[in-house]
Amino acid sequence: MRRVAHEEGFIRLWRGLNASLAISVPTVGIYLPCYDALREAICRYSDENFLNMKPYAPLLAGSLARSLAVIVCSPLELAKTRMQAQVDRKSGKLPGIVSVLRSVKETHRGSAGRLQGMRVMWTGVGAQLARDVPFSAICWSVLEPARDFLLEAAGSDPHIGRVLGANFGAGMIAGGIAAAATCPLDVVKTWRQIEKDPAKSMSTTLRRTLSEVWQKGGLRGLYTGVGPRVSRAAPSTGIVISLYEVVKYVLHRT
Repeated sequence: MRRVAHEEGFIRLWRGLNASLAISVPTVGIYLPCYDALREAICRYSDENFLNMKPYAPLLAGSLARSLAVIVCSPLELAKTRMQAQVDRKSGKLPGIVSVLRSVKETHRGSAGRLQGMRVMWTGVGAQLARDVPFSAICWSVLEPARDFLLEAAGSDPHIGRVLGANFGAGMIAGGIAAAATCPLDVVKTWRQIEKDPAKSMSTTLRRTLSEVWQKGGLRGLYTGVGPRVSRAAPSTGIVISLYEVVKYVLHRT
């Protein structure tokens, strides 16, 4: 961060913001409302049919909601990963999302037909699901009890500061733990999505990529970037969850 700010200017730390927003807005817009709806449905089903299932409602709802969001938004995640890998080292400029997706599609369509060109837009979706579904399962399993504890500790008086603080704290804790636990899967996902060989990208499996990372870097290779990943995931999860819950709180009050 110091190097980027010193050599390129402080504003460069926000380079690629458009790509992040392009994927974050639709992903969160699908993910969190679906989580709420699924959790409520699972809790109702548990109350009526199977009481022992209720403690697992956050885990199940988080996994299902994240799966839906990942599948819908996978082409945008692919574009973001390719953009970050193809940054111009001299100018520091990133290619546009549309141009990246078009180049990916055209490259594969030329070698394997139109259907394959569309299919490649979901390159790495399996690895992304393998990363994001466990992340969500861990995150919500930690977040819900942590949030309940913090809300109880903050007192019974309902106000916006209490909602914001409890959700931010719980989100930070849950996001950090989940990010550290799923870092190897994030490394595998990135390797899959930056592969430029059309034949290899379509034939490589999650297990083969995991084995390749292990052979080249061992345990250290699997946890490449764990520090930045946790440093990003913990506050971002806290911010997203707390602002989402504050918006819900305000809307319910009005």
